This record gives sequence, structure tokens and C-alpha cells, in this order.
Amino acid sequence: MKEQEARILIVDDEKDLCDILFRMLKKNGFRPIVANDGAKALEMIQLGMPEIVLLDVMMPGMDGMEVLRRSKKLNPRLPVMMFTAYGGIDGAVQAIKEGADDYLSKPVDHGELVDKLRRALGNRLGARQEIAAPDKTGHATIARLHEMMGPSDAISQIIAEIGLVAPSNFSVVIQGETGTGKELVAGAIHEASLRASAPLIPVDCGAIPETLFESELFGYEKGAFTGATGEKPGKFELAQGGTLFLDEIRNMPLGSQIKILRAIQEKNFFRVGGRKPVTVDLRLLVATNEDLNAAVRRG
Repeated sequence: MKEQEARILIVDDEKDLCDILFRMLKKNGFRPIVANDGAKALEMIQLGMPEIVLLDVMMPGMDGMEVLRRSKKLNPRLPVMMFTAYGGIDGAVQAIKEGADDYLSKPVDHGELVDKLRRALGNRLGARQEIAAPDKTGHATIARLHEMMGPSDAISQIIAEIGLVAPSNFSVVIQGETGTGKELVAGAIHEASLRASAPLIPVDCGAIPETLFESELFGYEKGAFTGATGEKPGKFELAQGGTLFLDEIRNMPLGSQIKILRAIQEKNFFRVGGRKPVTVDLRLLVATNEDLNAAVRRG
């Protein structure tokens, strides 16, 4: 197995140590990710992100031994290497009994750590291929997102939230400044959902003229207006079974909002010029660079 393919989760409350290990592992071709407490580490493990865990024993709150026990319940095949400044035979024996695959003392010898990681990866080639394969819960998609967006606590929290909401059918509002990756997040939610085999249809609400908005979203029938020489499905129909992503929803024309709301509530709509309702089954994701709740409070 190539270590370049391996995601290594570093779990330690000492952020300086995490930074050192992160840089060292990246330099050696691994793909490190970081959690600074046990709860975040378990979220990442549950989402299938890491292929090996480097876990500190002594941490505030949930200590490393408890994280080890819970991680083995989530994924018994996931290798976990423990390290601590409080080394000793008793601690190593206890960690191994609880399911740890190896035990290192702080300060960690970088050469020894890299050798152990490579051996562990070589021992589980088949299992690694199975874990990395995309599946219905989108583990591989979320892992790729973590690699793209980085190891910070804020990004880890966002990705954990994506992992929790993706398998559901909830509508999701994605808020963030322009350029922060809202469409990337929407794509990850869709790819990690049970609707991933169906289309994700994006709509830029600010790019469609108000006079065309209804026909773009709901489609039209032949003869509905001048130039309508045939019927055309709208974005709602194209997203059938999948996900409709309304980007910059704050730019949606006021006159169209009531029709969109009715379509969402009733799960059907009429094409422009149509007489029969069209029923749809889709998930709705929306994005905006404005705090919508604050905008409502402002009237």
C-alpha cells in the first residue's frame, strides 16, 4: 500500500504537538487529519475518515483509553496507536488489552512512528481498500472534503455536521461569505446522501431574470408563451429523486417565493401553461452569503 493514500488521524489536546506531527506526516507522504479532543475524534472515526489513529492517552474530558474502547466498537478493524508522556509497561499492557495495535512513548521518535505506520498499512491492504470504497453513507466523499478544506477545528466541525445531516432527508441552509465553499459543501451533502445516484441540480437564483424564473424552475408546456415550440422540464423535474441546490437564495425574486414555497410544501407544481400537476420527490439545499435570520429581523 502506498502511504500517500492513507489518512492518519492525530488525536491530542496539545495543538503544538499536533502541528508538528501533521507537518511531519505530510512531509512523509501521508494525509494527516487532526482532532483535539475525544468527541471530535469519534465523529471522524464514525464517518470513516481515518485509516490509522494516533491517539494520546492523557486528555481532558474523554481520555484516550475511552476513545480507544469506543473506536473499536465503531470499527474493530481500525488500527489505533497510542502514545503518551506517561510511558511504562503497565500502560502499554492495558492499551493492548483494550485493543490498541501499538504503543509509543512521548517524545515520539518520528522515524519509528513512520516505520510503524508503514508496517500497519502493509498489514491491512485488503481492509484498507474496503474502507476507502465509496458506500451509501459517503465516507469517502467526506474524507476527500476534509483533505481539501484542511485540519482546523472549525473545518472539522463543519465536516462532522455534513456527515450527520447528509444521510437524512432534511432541507439544509448553508450560510457563509462568498468564496468560502458553500457549493462544495452542498456537493458533499448530496454525494454522501442516499440520493447520490440521482442528479444534483444547481440553480443560481441571482443569474435568472425575474420574468424567466418560473419557467426555469417549473418548466413550460408547448404554446405557453411566444417561442414555446415544445415542452421543457424545469429544474424541479430535472432534480427528480435527487437534490435541488438553490444558490444565493436571497436573490430570488419576491414574486417567485410563494410559488417555490408551495411547491416545496405540496411536493408538486404546474408547468407554465400546464393543467396537470407534476409530482416531485427531491431534497432541497439552499445557500446564501447573508444571515437570513438577521435579514428577517431587519424586516
